Order: sequence, then C-alpha cells, then structure tokens
Amino acid sequence: MEQLLRDIRACRICRDRPSGTSFPHEPRPVVVASRRARILIAGQAPGIRVHASGLPFDDRSGDRLRDWLAVDRALFYDPDKFAIVPMGFCFPGYDEKGSDLPPRRECAPAWRARLLAEMPQIELILAIGQCAQAWHLRDLRHGSMTDTVRNWRAIFAAGTPRVLPLPHPSWRNSGWIKKNPWFEQELLPALRGEVRRLI
Repeated sequence: MEQLLRDIRACRICRDRPSGTSFPHEPRPVVVASRRARILIAGQAPGIRVHASGLPFDDRSGDRLRDWLAVDRALFYDPDKFAIVPMGFCFPGYDEKGSDLPPRRECAPAWRARLLAEMPQIELILAIGQCAQAWHLRDLRHGSMTDTVRNWRAIFAAGTPRVLPLPHPSWRNSGWIKKNPWFEQELLPALRGEVRRLI
C-alpha cells in the first residue's frame, strides 16, 4: 500500500502521456488511503485550493461535506477512518466558463482498481458526483444525477461494499439542495447513521 501511494503521488501520466489535451500545469496527485479506513470518499478531482494545499476537500465544499457527515476536520482527515480517493488525483484545470474540468481520463484506469484492491475492508463508498457514480454504480445509475441520488435506498441495499450516491458538496449546488428537500430530510440522516456506525 505505501509503495502504491508513493507511486500515485509521483504520477505524471497526464503530463507525459496525455489522453487528449495536454495538462495545464504541473500535476500534484492528492489521495488519502489506508488498510484501516472503512469509509471511502470517491470524489471527482481536486480543485485549485486543494491543488495548492495538497489536502483533499480543503475548501468550502469540504466544509459542507463534513457537515453532511457530521464529523470535524480531525476525524475527517484521519486516514484510519476515511479514505479519500477522487476519480482524478490532480486538479484538471478550468473550462472556458471558469468551471473545473472533469477528472482527467488517464487517472482512474491507471490507478483506481489497484488502489481499491488494497482496501478490501471498505464497507461504505460515498460516490460524489457523476464521474464517481459512473465508476462505482455502473448499471445502478438512473439517468440523471438527481434520479440516481433520489434512488439511494435501492442503490445502498444493492451490494457490498454499500454505495451512497451524493451530489457534489459544492456551494454551486445549493439550489439543487433546496429543490430536493428529501436529500437533507431522508438521505443525510441515513448517511450520518452509517458514518457513526463505521467510525
């Protein structure tokens, strides 16, 4: 595991052998994993602030995610409690509108299966956003991200490890949360209960 994490943190595939457009800056892979964590947070890719700090979810999205989980920063960053393994380990840059690009295509095929194989103890995967849901849910997705998250009960009951689909905790999704009150009323209490059970 330690050697694999060193290899991931040294990875420069997207710079040296890019699939598509070249990488806009020096890669800085960000990942937290251990053989003890029972909860895996499968996000999209680091943002610019995380790229600078090297600490996953070290931004307002992380504040919201920690609130969803009902944990403080110390618990959240304990690798024995949470593995934080995004679909892309590096900040992918911005699109023409100033939004974060999706995770690079090179990352998940190169590393994800190997890293997940090193963590058979994972009991809960939080699939945050469409890219993570596409990888971890495959045929269990239900069209849109909203439909997938709305169907969380059936998805959660479908397999081992259990998977909970979540929207991205970005503050840009505040409108989505207001339009879908069931998320805070039904899904978040279940999520917090699972987190309490597993940590």
